[in-house]
Amino acid sequence: MKQTFRILVADDEKEILDLVCSYLIKEGYSVIRAEDGLQALSLLEKEKVDLVILDVLMPYLDGFSTCAKIRSISNVPIIMLTAKSDERDRIHGIKIGADDYIVKPFSPKELLVRIEAMFRRTYDLNTKQESMIQMGALTINLKGRKVMLEGQIVDLTRKEYDLLLFFAKQSNQVFSREQLLDHVWGMEYQKGTLRTVDTHIKTLRYKLGEYGKMVKTVYGIGYSFGVEH
Repeated sequence: MKQTFRILVADDEKEILDLVCSYLIKEGYSVIRAEDGLQALSLLEKEKVDLVILDVLMPYLDGFSTCAKIRSISNVPIIMLTAKSDERDRIHGIKIGADDYIVKPFSPKELLVRIEAMFRRTYDLNTKQESMIQMGALTINLKGRKVMLEGQIVDLTRKEYDLLLFFAKQSNQVFSREQLLDHVWGMEYQKGTLRTVDTHIKTLRYKLGEYGKMVKTVYGIGYSFGVEH
């Protein structure tokens, strides 16, 4: 399974770049190396990449700027590496499109766990036998990561799609904001970011139009999802 995934690793610290790449290769992943943000962008345009690991502090183009540029052209999952544990940096990374954060120094095993979790969430490895979810007029194509309503494609961001897919698989169950952060975002810096859930719920409802009512607010608890009867 791992051999099918290609990971782009960008870090200007040669020791860390060598360590991460050699460990991932040992674990069976295909790896592409970059020593700065500009090189990472150039490689991403030429190569098929399933996940990007970005150091924050890089020459020519830092990790934040690189992340923002990647997100403007691709929904590929992004994990940021940083020597800082400042919450403001993590929140900034989320806002520009990062999917996860890991603070240096870190163990290769911890990074591997984050990567595997990201692949499970992004590429739906646990439900590979299922290709379609149908709920009334709503269709979710798991393989193509596409959502359609009454035959029309709904343009969702990667995280909006992840949220909708999680809801659809757990229809009519109630989840708190904390649970949604844990299952959909999977980040360790969940405290203080509950509004992230509310924001994504709001935009998801808007994009679903009249079907946005499928996302229900359960006052005092959180949200649930299901077809109106």
